[in-house]
Amino acid sequence: MPTISASGLAQLLGDWRDDGPALRALADRVRLLLLDGRVLSGSRLPAERELAAAVGVSRTTVAAAYARLRDSGHLRSVRGSGSVITLPTGSRSGSAEPLTAAGGLVNLTRAVLPAAPVLAGAARAAAEDLLAHLPGDGYELLGVPSLRAALAERYTARGLPTAPEEVLVTLGAQHAVGLLCRAFLAPGDRVLVESPGYPYAVDAARGVGGRPVAVPVTAGTGDTPGGWDEEALEDAFARTRPALAYLMPGFQNPTGAVMPPALRHRVVELARRYGTRLVVDETTNDLALDGPVPPPFPADAVHVGSAAKSLWGGLRIGWVRADAATVQHAAAHRTPWELGTPVLEQLVVARCLPQLDDVLVDRCGELRQRRDVLSAELAAALPEWDVPHVPGGLALWVRLPTATSSALALAAQRHGVLLTPGPRFGVDGAFERYLRLPFGADAGTLRTVVVPALARAWRDTGAVAPVSRRLEVIV
Repeated sequence: MPTISASGLAQLLGDWRDDGPALRALADRVRLLLLDGRVLSGSRLPAERELAAAVGVSRTTVAAAYARLRDSGHLRSVRGSGSVITLPTGSRSGSAEPLTAAGGLVNLTRAVLPAAPVLAGAARAAAEDLLAHLPGDGYELLGVPSLRAALAERYTARGLPTAPEEVLVTLGAQHAVGLLCRAFLAPGDRVLVESPGYPYAVDAARGVGGRPVAVPVTAGTGDTPGGWDEEALEDAFARTRPALAYLMPGFQNPTGAVMPPALRHRVVELARRYGTRLVVDETTNDLALDGPVPPPFPADAVHVGSAAKSLWGGLRIGWVRADAATVQHAAAHRTPWELGTPVLEQLVVARCLPQLDDVLVDRCGELRQRRDVLSAELAAALPEWDVPHVPGGLALWVRLPTATSSALALAAQRHGVLLTPGPRFGVDGAFERYLRLPFGADAGTLRTVVVPALARAWRDTGAVAPVSRRLEVIV
């Protein structure tokens, strides 16, 4: 059973106080840490006296907060183990909801779109294709040949000559990143990651004992395009010699930044110099809204891709493009945890790939309209928020005037919108002044439901309170 120390929980809690009762604010913030994945369900919380000392309140306050969590089903007492935090049965976890959740909640915890229309016909055709696979055992550790060939052909057309044996099909990009971490990291290895960045990549590295090394990424503003701090990148490589580096260079999650070609080549040089395996996640790379699709990363990298953003997350199909030896080594680490990727879903994606460019034209058109609607509505309703213009991807990385992202996420849920607060995207709980706002929901929902709910939640947080300088984040 994982245990959270009092000092560790205090760091995750950050500036948890608001204008209401301390017991309620403390309970709400602990619950939020559970819902957005910063504290794992089944973890043992620190003793009341220890947490009280760590956060500077009385033991009575902590005891009352724990009692509130027990009443809501988020905490249970286990003999010999103390207080264990847990998701209650039937809980609407912020990490497990569709775009429109039960009870009318609009879910913005995932940057996703509904299924592309092409999927219906592809699924019917794939069902026929499946007949030829039924005589086999169905365990495809590397992926079905037709999908591996189609993916190799697409990489080759982008300028990266690829053979089918250099493609491994996975259960989505998240699974691909986790598999690469299992295959190529040892406990104690340094892993270069972006901050803010994709939280599940950090989770995957930590899950095998890796030690994340954060490199800043900034969102664009009217004066600057934002992006990666080149000096910090070079320093991180030289200082820590990471075993693995995870980057999302095309419409980075959550900032929307795009890494320029010169910096891509510089990163490849640094990886070669320090013996670092470079993993490049291109999940959002095709979602260019204002210009051409970013060029492919130089071939030295291990490329990760996914059908989730372009076609549909429900397919759970991702892939790794690498040299054949890397593909074989990664595939060997699939067992004994899982024995391959479902055949039918692979056949669906194989049917869709020849039409993918046309699909992306329509998808990017939808996203462009929704981005523009959300940006305009936020400017009108919440002019004090700093809303960047993103050239692609699925979300805005909004800078708030005050360090109240977690409090705002709690308030927004009371008004019918599920959000992931900024600290979920940081390595050590930073980014309380930031909020990721996906624009995958339809324009009407964004205009009439999401932005009004955000405005009401913003008023609820008492956002005119002064900001503690120690919580300001410079990124």
